[in-house]
Amino acid sequence: MSAQPSLAPAPPAPTRAPQSLRERAVGGVKQRVRWGLGHGLPSRLMHRAAKRGDLQGQLVTRTGSGDSSALWPIVEQVRASGPIHKSSFAYVTVSLPVVREVLTSNDFHAGVFLPGEGPLGKLALWAEEPERIGPLNPPSLLVVEPPEHTRYRKLVTRVFTVKAVEELRQRTQEIADRLLDDLEARAAAGEPVDIVPTYCAALPVTVIAEILGVPEADRQRVLDFGTAAAPSLDLGLSFGEMRAVEAALDDFRTWLVGHLEHLRENRGDDLLSRLVAIQDEDGGLSQAELLATAGLVLAAGFETTVNLLSNGTALLHEHPEQRALLREDPSLWGNAVDEVLRYDPPVLLTGRTALRDTTVAGRQVTAGSVVTTLLAGANRDPEVFTDPHTFDVTRENARDHVAFSAGRHYCLGAALARMEGEVGLKALHDRFPDLAVVPGGTRRPTRILRGWETLPVRLS
Repeated sequence: MSAQPSLAPAPPAPTRAPQSLRERAVGGVKQRVRWGLGHGLPSRLMHRAAKRGDLQGQLVTRTGSGDSSALWPIVEQVRASGPIHKSSFAYVTVSLPVVREVLTSNDFHAGVFLPGEGPLGKLALWAEEPERIGPLNPPSLLVVEPPEHTRYRKLVTRVFTVKAVEELRQRTQEIADRLLDDLEARAAAGEPVDIVPTYCAALPVTVIAEILGVPEADRQRVLDFGTAAAPSLDLGLSFGEMRAVEAALDDFRTWLVGHLEHLRENRGDDLLSRLVAIQDEDGGLSQAELLATAGLVLAAGFETTVNLLSNGTALLHEHPEQRALLREDPSLWGNAVDEVLRYDPPVLLTGRTALRDTTVAGRQVTAGSVVTTLLAGANRDPEVFTDPHTFDVTRENARDHVAFSAGRHYCLGAALARMEGEVGLKALHDRFPDLAVVPGGTRRPTRILRGWETLPVRLS
């Protein structure tokens, strides 16, 4: 499959109508409410709870420190308390079977609010901007539920098939090779290179641009959208950070409306063109759903793969004996990617809210209660994984992890992420077998997204 967009330039994006003073004032209040409910209030409450010794509070505050090792002692305390732990604000589980039970249960709704239910749910519903796209905004597949989710995902899955992703493999290899060519001169000079922006981010975002059929002239603009919008998946953003994320998503939506019109007239063989065809031929996808899918691909498909590549690079440096195994048997690379996802997943946790009174792991959970499924903790469940704190690229059941979630909200881009991880990490280490991480790297300070903000390496 050719992922090249049509050569015709996209038309100028439509401009947004000016707002009145009253509309701007109301919009500002709604934005403050969104920040308060999604970031400010949870962050403050978690910090207070952490000081009282609450384990979930400590999880949230310590993961925001940028110290990856700070997470695991808390995870093990949660594990020692039983299959499901009651914190001050929610239930927490690090048991892989319980995580799967919650994520696949029809008794739970995605997210930590029931839309329109209770004072906070009603306030959140009032503060929504219906036209704003984002991975956590309806009708994103991450948050809609059956029956809408069933119809919607079935249509989108027709395009994002394993076969379609495999057809992108050769193009992904070409992109990786070109990026590595650009690094050759710096490798020859012996200069350290920050591998995150030059490779770990550049590879997936270029693939995404091709999936979306972005004309060459618009590539940098869309790459900037992806960089700015990625934190939309995280918790505890400052008000300024949230405003920047929302502005980027609004600008992306404005650009995307014009781009979709362009694709209708100049349809290519990219995956977004195929989604446009499904909308036009079957009437299956609404314009809002089409916009939301493109926004989900941009925001969720970018940062998580950046983290996969950076985490994998760091882990293989820390475990040279594992890198040696991959040199001896390149067929292990696919399994190695799953072991990276298991051992240091790009996403720490996800939350679900009980729709009705139910039972989880023998414990009563009342309607409206939140269950935090700690994906990273479940991926090191000793009941499932032998020596779970050991990084082993030959692990037979590495693929049993829940780094891509589970159930109806299982990651739509899982096959794409695995392919990009395999191609990207193998190409990097084949080209630079002596790659070494040098001091100075920093983990991202984000709480839910887990990866490296900077990772300087010496390539040869």
